[in-house]
Amino acid sequence: MRTMGVPLERARDIAESVCSDMGVDLEDFSIKQAGRREVVTVTVDKDGGIDLDEVARLSRAISEELDAIEGVEDHPFVLEVSSPGTDRPLTESRHWHRAISRLVNISFLGDGDDLLMRVQEVEGDQVIGTDTKQNAVSFRIQEVDKAVIQIEFNREE
Repeated sequence: MRTMGVPLERARDIAESVCSDMGVDLEDFSIKQAGRREVVTVTVDKDGGIDLDEVARLSRAISEELDAIEGVEDHPFVLEVSSPGTDRPLTESRHWHRAISRLVNISFLGDGDDLLMRVQEVEGDQVIGTDTKQNAVSFRIQEVDKAVIQIEFNREE
């Protein structure tokens, strides 16, 4: 698929390279048509979270690299760089590491029951924590159908 006058994979590789150089993870990348322009959406994150200044630096760096591609000037685009929302599913080991000490709602493959647990530790693909009754819980990431961090407004540290 060609977008911005270049293959989608090349545009994604450019964004991934800039993110890697700046010490952040490229979580998602997409290009969608919006009228005569294309919207390039780049979602980034890192351990400890990412702040607005980092998002701005990434946006400038990615934009400069994309603008340098020959022929891209004939394909107008809007670049949007952001961090993932709180409703982003936990799918990778690094997502689970970033969820340590957080409350997570989990549904498992082949199981109709949900589990609400606090993540305490992640070792490889193994997640360890406690449920809301303080029972020990352990499972492999591959067993999870969907997991989302729960927002806690009155959390006691």
